[in-house]
Amino acid sequence: MAQGMTSNEIRQKFLDFFAGKNHKIVASAPIVIKDDPTLMFTNAGMNQFKDFFLGNRKPDNPRIADTQKCLRVSGKHNDLEEVGADTYHHTMFEMLGNWSIGDYFKAEAISWSWELLTSVYKLPKDRLYVTVFEGDPKENLPPSQIALKEWSKLVPQEHIVFGNKKDNFWEMGDTGPCGPCSEIHFDNRPDAERAATPGHLLVNKDHPQVIEIWNNVFIQFNRKADGSLEQLPAMHVDTGMGFERLVRVIQGKNSNYDTDVFTGTIAEVERITGKKYNFGDTRSDVAFRVLADHIRAISFTIADGQMPSNNGAGYVIRRILRRAVRYYYTYLDYRQPLLCQLVESLGRQFEFVFPELYLQKNFVEKVIREEEKSFLKTLEGGLRRIEDIHVKDGVIDGSDVFELYDTYGFPVDLTRLIAEERGWKVDEEGFTKALNQQKERSRADAKRETGDWVTVTEKTGTELPVTTIS
Repeated sequence: MAQGMTSNEIRQKFLDFFAGKNHKIVASAPIVIKDDPTLMFTNAGMNQFKDFFLGNRKPDNPRIADTQKCLRVSGKHNDLEEVGADTYHHTMFEMLGNWSIGDYFKAEAISWSWELLTSVYKLPKDRLYVTVFEGDPKENLPPSQIALKEWSKLVPQEHIVFGNKKDNFWEMGDTGPCGPCSEIHFDNRPDAERAATPGHLLVNKDHPQVIEIWNNVFIQFNRKADGSLEQLPAMHVDTGMGFERLVRVIQGKNSNYDTDVFTGTIAEVERITGKKYNFGDTRSDVAFRVLADHIRAISFTIADGQMPSNNGAGYVIRRILRRAVRYYYTYLDYRQPLLCQLVESLGRQFEFVFPELYLQKNFVEKVIREEEKSFLKTLEGGLRRIEDIHVKDGVIDGSDVFELYDTYGFPVDLTRLIAEERGWKVDEEGFTKALNQQKERSRADAKRETGDWVTVTEKTGTELPVTTIS
């Protein structure tokens, strides 16, 4: 393997490889989506090309490649609970991708992905496994015979795994372009473990060292609002390779967080807090990983125009930020704004690939600092309130969960996280009921009529008039 490559070199080799295959290299779209009601955030590299796949627009070059900022913390693709606890899930991540808009199809996509991984990146072939869609009779979807044929030219049969619709039929969301896919997985286990248990038995089984690194999606359908599939006017290729996972396997690490994508940020947290990251699973180690991950999602989203707020996409960012604050407050014993201190070094790290953060670093830092200060004012009181809550049968009552949300600014998933750490559960139904009751009260209050403003006395000069409400 080419273990000596930096993450920047790995990214550039991908772009150079596909430029050599006559692909147009384009910039990442913003992580925030403003013109697509089906998505809050860019959750895959293909989002900005959706109209090409649907046939609504034509690209000036049918072959495209890029690296795309993505965010998956809401809706169909939600990885938030795993972030920091494991070694390979993230909120914001980079997706390296190449696309064919009605040009080449499965044969070329599969051949080129194998060429890049084994000839350019020098990944050992015996550690790579691929998946092929087995079909789905309920949707009248046949098995992917072409993908199977192409992979059979490159890998032995025991390295080909058949996958069901859940694993091998990719959909961007509840509606939109979709199709069967063929994943590439890497087995990073020690040789003794590999000899004892063949890798194909662990593909898509959530093993932390047998992980998907690349997905070749073959866009053939459009999922309509009624759930039906319609054939698209042309067939397309949409591939996505998780950059952080790719760097991990090339650099020979056991965790994404041990690569140079994250080690600079972790070193900054060590410097600021005086704590040491020990590469383990203690809650302080998890806190380091949470901060290294979450600051990217927060910073790039704000740089792309989404301010933290109490609803919609803005609330997703506020939730991520408050989750991070609670981790450093509780597990790194840091009691003042920390995330804002990481923006400068993060901006420098990505200055030449995503320059928008570095160009706005002062603004982003200011927004994050104010958010942190605001939550720190209520965080301690909320944590004390949790200590006083009466927990019945291991469940926090929904009204108490709502109080933490409404009074102390605790997103429900933060309360859920704290509860899980103590072996408790959250009364989700009771919280939803209390939240809806508050919304009803707010709507009722908004409908109340008030009288006109009536001036009681008027005086000249700088003295303000005295008014009352009838």
